[in-house]
Amino acid sequence: MRKINEIFYSLQGEGRHSGIPSVFLRFSGCNLRCSFCDTAHQEGIWLSDEDIVSEINKYPAPWIILTGGEPTLSIDDSFIAFLKAQTGKKIAIETNGTGRVPKNIDWVTVSPKIGMKGAEGCELKADRADELKVVDVGQKLEYYFSLTCVSAKTYMYLQPCFVSDEEECRRNMARTVGRVLADPRWTLSAQIHRFLEIP
Repeated sequence: MRKINEIFYSLQGEGRHSGIPSVFLRFSGCNLRCSFCDTAHQEGIWLSDEDIVSEINKYPAPWIILTGGEPTLSIDDSFIAFLKAQTGKKIAIETNGTGRVPKNIDWVTVSPKIGMKGAEGCELKADRADELKVVDVGQKLEYYFSLTCVSAKTYMYLQPCFVSDEEECRRNMARTVGRVLADPRWTLSAQIHRFLEIP
């Protein structure tokens, strides 16, 4: 049994696969308490692996996105093998990088929170990142290029910090656009689902 916050079908709104229809499997709980977290992930219901697969297979999406919270707290190699065997879909994970990423995941997005408020003392354990997605809260950025999970093939995304205050949100977006223009090693991740007002 695994505690699931929600399972839903939508478009991936961020990063390299932005715009691709995907089934989102959101696990409950996280080991960090980031001040800017925009997900109410603590609540959820307990589901068997068979129930999870049954829900996922209702949708025609080619991708399953494991997210949270922090999905590495709830999954292992056998669960990934079961998902692949029962759905035939590709699997991506969105992780803060502090837990072990299971084998045979097709795409790994690491969104590191090291040094940010609410993530004090955490250690990055991910050894692979197909893309790095950094929420821009005004921190220094050079550090991210030296992470052990980053390689020459890693896509580097910088994302504005979304907040409910519209004026502050506009300032955050302007700052992030300016930082990407100043350092083209980064690519802007714009969270298109927010602009389209979809889940």
